Amino acid sequence: MRRSGVFMYFFLKVVISALVIAGVSEVARRHTPLAAILASLPLTSILALLWLYHDTLDIQVVSDLTGQIFWALLPSLLFFLILPRLLRGGMPFVPALLLAVLLMVCAYALYAGVLKRLGVDL
Repeated sequence: MRRSGVFMYFFLKVVISALVIAGVSEVARRHTPLAAILASLPLTSILALLWLYHDTLDIQVVSDLTGQIFWALLPSLLFFLILPRLLRGGMPFVPALLLAVLLMVCAYALYAGVLKRLGVDL
């Protein structure tokens, strides 16, 4: 693929991915429950798998990524438990978001260590 073709393909991936994210945020302004359902769908993962398969045509690589996404998903759920509690407790949005992200990153580090001991590569 020529250099301009590579750039256009990358640009197309960015635009489609951004439209999905922007679409969810627009829906959230009007109908939060629907936006929550859309945001909870693995849209990012599905898009990444589509792009990966298109780029590699390698089912094994797609399968490996899918399995690793499963294992990586569990600690991210902590973020969705912590952030609303911090916000309801009166913490301003930005510090609450940063703290929730920090705690999630710590959870990932601990979780990765546990998985490694169990022989699961993340």
